[in-house]
Amino acid sequence: MMNWLRSGIVGLVTLLLVACGEDRPPGEIQGQARSPAAVAAMDAARQQTAVALMERSALPQSPPATQILFGDLHVHSTFSLDAFTVELPMMALQGAHPPANACDFARYCANLDFFALTDHSENLTALHWQQEKEIIRQCNALANDPGNQDLIAFAGWEWTQVGDTAEDHWGHKNVIFRGITEAELPARPINSRADGAGIGIFDNVSRVPLARFLDPLNWRDYMDMKWLYEELISMPQCPRGVPVRELPMDCHENAPTPAELFAKLRDWDMEVMVIPHGNTWGIYTPPLASWDKALNDLQHDPELQPLIEVMSGHGNSEEYRSWRPMEMLADGSPICPEPTDGFVPCCWQAGNIMRQRCDGLSAQECERRVVKARQLAAEAGPSYSLVFPDAEPEEWLNCNQCEDCFKPAFGTVPTESVQYAMSLTDFDTARPGGKQRFKFGFIASTDDHTARPGTGYKQYERRKMTFASGVRSPRFDIGLPVPEDDFKGPDQPHPVHVEGVWPDSERMQSFTFPGGIVAVHAAARTRDAVWEALEQRQVYGTSGPRMLLWFDLLNGPGGRMSMGSELELEENPVFEVRAAGAFIQKPGCPEESHQALDPERLDYLCAGECYHPGDERHRIIAIEVVRILPQEYPGEPVGGLIEDAWKRFDCPPDPQGCVVRFEDEEWLTAGRDALYYVRALQEPTPAINGRQLRTRYDQQGQPIAVDICHGDYRTSFDDDCLAPNSERAWSSPIFVNQAARNQASRRALGPGPGAAAAPGD
Repeated sequence: MMNWLRSGIVGLVTLLLVACGEDRPPGEIQGQARSPAAVAAMDAARQQTAVALMERSALPQSPPATQILFGDLHVHSTFSLDAFTVELPMMALQGAHPPANACDFARYCANLDFFALTDHSENLTALHWQQEKEIIRQCNALANDPGNQDLIAFAGWEWTQVGDTAEDHWGHKNVIFRGITEAELPARPINSRADGAGIGIFDNVSRVPLARFLDPLNWRDYMDMKWLYEELISMPQCPRGVPVRELPMDCHENAPTPAELFAKLRDWDMEVMVIPHGNTWGIYTPPLASWDKALNDLQHDPELQPLIEVMSGHGNSEEYRSWRPMEMLADGSPICPEPTDGFVPCCWQAGNIMRQRCDGLSAQECERRVVKARQLAAEAGPSYSLVFPDAEPEEWLNCNQCEDCFKPAFGTVPTESVQYAMSLTDFDTARPGGKQRFKFGFIASTDDHTARPGTGYKQYERRKMTFASGVRSPRFDIGLPVPEDDFKGPDQPHPVHVEGVWPDSERMQSFTFPGGIVAVHAAARTRDAVWEALEQRQVYGTSGPRMLLWFDLLNGPGGRMSMGSELELEENPVFEVRAAGAFIQKPGCPEESHQALDPERLDYLCAGECYHPGDERHRIIAIEVVRILPQEYPGEPVGGLIEDAWKRFDCPPDPQGCVVRFEDEEWLTAGRDALYYVRALQEPTPAINGRQLRTRYDQQGQPIAVDICHGDYRTSFDDDCLAPNSERAWSSPIFVNQAARNQASRRALGPGPGAAAAPGD
């Protein structure tokens, strides 16, 4: 009797625990440091190529003063609610990917040199932030000699802001700290929540735990997510106007705008860096959002914000285009633009969908509804697909997509592109020097959501190494919450006012990539050297492969100056590019990975493949040079200022790499400041979602069908949707300013109130 009663009590307690849900632990790091011999061999292989290319340089210097290290500064674990969601059992993925996994994956799957853990600050409880800081400290403690670390881990978070209008939308930024001790890291992350705004864009996951009723055998997983959501909702907001060090420990510290974020970070008074990312991603970005409003003394802090992410798992945010997904009339009302060569706005496609549903309608009534559909879709912004909530994703064809961009972000918003940002000038005569420009260095990272830093080393396992996701069977496909009272049927455009959903998510799955990687030219294999390279913009990004890239100005005032430099010249600039392709990968994982992790953990994390370089490199086929001439007067149109590609150099078929020298013979006589950066293009190789929507066209070049690479059961989970792509690396820019003219301008303006003019401003 007692045994039966004891068993019953245990069963009841277990049932209650399962029913209520609980916290997920941060996990445990298993692997120790990589062997010094393995790290030395990797460094020697890079250095050998560096020396060989330098010997072909116009101004040789041997050996190079720095070494190239590779990392990932944008990584999420399942402490982020969106990452938790895509790993639920209904998605047929793996489940938990706690913070500790990131350390083991970086060391023994991706074989990285450094990484940062950047879970969404809106999703971090006080306990989770403390646990993440401790995981980062443990990961660093396992490294080799502090003067020669095998892996350097940074702590941080993602500030995840989304606005409903172009005016209040600022986008996402990663916040990364130099130090790892408790005194060098804030007590709380700073999030983007506005007053009374719940947990921002993550409120849309509140319905997800209801899937437990469709999947009762996995009830616990959904309840654990529900527990985390409710824990975040219950956390109070920190009081306003209180110094950050005097705030309670367990409250949401909010900064709804970049200006407030920068102010709070300066209040914390710690060494920190803010990196904007993924600004062109149109799934939630208002179609007319732009960098213009961010270029001022409040919303941009050039000291705290020196870099920008050009490429991630969300695609490439580099390229500018002149078309717009929506336009605005003088009175502020939206209007749908007509298609241009190679681009169809989704608001226009809404009219085409309506036209396909006109059977039985008069020509006049059909046309009225076509016009209405286009207007409603223009007004809906990113929610255009809800104008026809019953439409299949294939009916939207390739609307709003940049079909001639390299691995583009879904629904590219051109005025949020990196090229557009770099073309702008803010003319403020009250500022010393009278003008301000974005002077970002360029990086890439993954934005991985499964605690897997540096996933781009191989193109495999689309649903693990990208954030492609979707339900495992039709029974979980519950659709969007469209109010029935407003739905007039398939032949009537639907006015959009549904909040808290991200529509058109199935087409988006074709724009998920393993992501990019950041490279630094560092003086040593140490935390300080990596940080200083980031601060000095001695950085570049790639679309995933570990290409080697150097971009230098040869005739600087003191001689050679590397990427990221800013200077004034009185003669035409002369440049040199040296590039080598990534090592061709061998299958499987190196022996050291098998020795470091037990077979189950190695398979769980790496899915059978690791960074495993051979001795041969892929060939560099071309070097492209982009020249941007920043605005010289208020309102100067930017279209003609972005010259892409200004020059292109085809490279000989040399597996050792490519060296290119060029001069801007127009620069001095043009009398304008300019910035230059380069892209190194690698020979085509198969890439996940290399063709995105796989659009088919008719003889007139009009899109007629798409073959979506679905994240859910509609595309085989074994299909990686591979297509050839020329992977690439982007250098940071070199900023070359007109010496005589800028000096005269500074003298005319004077030093400004209480400050001296700064050279190059």
